[in-house]
Amino acid sequence: MKLHLNTYEDYKQSEGEWEDKVPFEWQEKRVKDLFRMITQTAPANNDYELLSLYASIGVRPRKDLEARGNKASSTDGYWMVKKNDIVVNKLLAWMGSVGLSEYDGVTSPAYDVLRQIKTDIEPRYYAYLFRTEIAKKIFRKNSRGIMDMRLRLYFDKLGAITVPVPPYETQYKIADYIDLRSSQIDKKIELLIKKEILYRNLRKSIIRQAILTGINDSKDIAYKDSIEPQNFPEHWKLIRLKDVIKVRSGDTGIQKTENGLYPIYGANGVIGTTNFYNQTKNTILIGRVGSCGEITEAKGKYVVSDNALIVTLHKCVSHDFMLYKLTSMNLEQYSNKNAQPLLTGSTIKNLITSIPPLQEQLDINEYIYKKTIIIDRAIDGIISYIKKLKELRIAMINDAVTGKIKVVDERDKKGQAA
Repeated sequence: MKLHLNTYEDYKQSEGEWEDKVPFEWQEKRVKDLFRMITQTAPANNDYELLSLYASIGVRPRKDLEARGNKASSTDGYWMVKKNDIVVNKLLAWMGSVGLSEYDGVTSPAYDVLRQIKTDIEPRYYAYLFRTEIAKKIFRKNSRGIMDMRLRLYFDKLGAITVPVPPYETQYKIADYIDLRSSQIDKKIELLIKKEILYRNLRKSIIRQAILTGINDSKDIAYKDSIEPQNFPEHWKLIRLKDVIKVRSGDTGIQKTENGLYPIYGANGVIGTTNFYNQTKNTILIGRVGSCGEITEAKGKYVVSDNALIVTLHKCVSHDFMLYKLTSMNLEQYSNKNAQPLLTGSTIKNLITSIPPLQEQLDINEYIYKKTIIIDRAIDGIISYIKKLKELRIAMINDAVTGKIKVVDERDKKGQAA
């Protein structure tokens, strides 16, 4: 089946909030006129498939994704779910946590299970509709709670929302079209991600080789045995990091200002804003808890969260070289292995590594820059393309389910021409 896009011939004023106008032949009904909430509990000692809802991937068997969360010790009293039921996370519906189940099973009572009332409803269409950006806004407006973290969309509110109701065959064609186009876009994104990983691995390899062994290919250079993965030139010094860096926890030495907000840095970059700031200088940060060993930089005026370690350097070491060096050392391996991993400043300071003379560090920095700038541009291009593809998918789904575009079956067009 080949699907093409047109626009509808006539539109009428919409009764709901989804769009100002809907196709003339579409109806509008309340959610509770299309779906009922299912509260059938699972029997004791059942062995039904345990299903969970994830905002990014939808409804999936928990056994396939156990690393994402803790497995329930018992599913007695959980809600029964059938294939083609729509599962709604009451707490996160306004963030798009809605999914269509392709499985029979059970799910947590924290979710609402919606089942179509009549056979002339295509649940796939409504699963797509309920995940659009406009749906998120409508769901948020109808959720109860005093703050975002407490918002809940109960079925009495969800059920009262008016939604577009295309003819059944139109719902089916729209769902088929979105399935097809989403699959095509996802395959492109998957290939691009694999390409990005290859480029990042190449970049890491270039940096690691230069940082560990230098950039001079002369056969006259002698190398020392090393505790590091590769031997290093004999004129480099083997030192403890505490000889060239200082390490302290975040949130130290901050100043208060009334003029604007400044970024709060954590192990993975900016995590918020504040009217406090540290000194204005570039600083290397190492993840202390959570994202142990992750490396980032704080630039300009900032404050550092206590989940990161602040690294400052002696004059004998280059900022960029030390950034490359710490990144190449895989610091995560030195964290403790408790339930909450922790990487301490004393552990970092006592690590042993090799350091070349300052001028050679600068030469290595320049070499790495020249070798990686084209790779960095390629990675940026891939990231930008992936972003555009995701935006295209969002726009495509929104336009199809709200009637801005009309999905036409190639066979229908031939029939009309005849």
